[in-house]
Amino acid sequence: MQPWTVEYGTLWVFETKDELPPACPARIEAKFEEAGVAAVDELTAAMNLPTPEPVRERFRGNRRCFVLRISGQIASYGWVTHGLECVGELERRFHLHTNEAYIWDCGTVPAWRRQGLYSALLSQLLARLHAEGLARIWIGASRQNQPSIQGFVNAGFKPVVDVTYRRLFRLSLLRIHRPYAARPALVKEAYRILVDDHERRLGQLAVGYQNGKF
Repeated sequence: MQPWTVEYGTLWVFETKDELPPACPARIEAKFEEAGVAAVDELTAAMNLPTPEPVRERFRGNRRCFVLRISGQIASYGWVTHGLECVGELERRFHLHTNEAYIWDCGTVPAWRRQGLYSALLSQLLARLHAEGLARIWIGASRQNQPSIQGFVNAGFKPVVDVTYRRLFRLSLLRIHRPYAARPALVKEAYRILVDDHERRLGQLAVGYQNGKF
């Protein structure tokens, strides 16, 4: 564990009771599909991982992966979790209800960047998860990650809360604030997801002490 860390992020959402936004096509023909364990080696290469074990571990944890293929090869990918997910940047677990999903660790193979694939992948994911009847689809990114933020906007996600996370040794401080026009009930759901079990909430703050790895 590093002695200290700071992270500035935003949690975004799409509520499936809302009308689906217009599809966001890529600039090049790409096929959307769910990738399973048979694609472990392909995903390992697309994600530029040294070994396939992290991908296998994700599938063993019932995580799902969706991809865009160009000429049969994975060009863009994104992971989806239902339930519990560890978020390394914020050193916490997101607790999702059974009717929610969290999209994370999306990427595009360098050779296929600047083709609108990220926005297209998120747009297709919204349509797929909407069709599966989920109530909310969450996604997050650092506030400095402008390419991801633009992809969120293009696909139809809306910002809910900004988050500032600081930790000094084992003492952590999470500040959640709402500079956006999100409904109070939705902000309450964001707090439920973000504040971990070991933290004590004090207004906009959540204070915690980590006894070990989150």
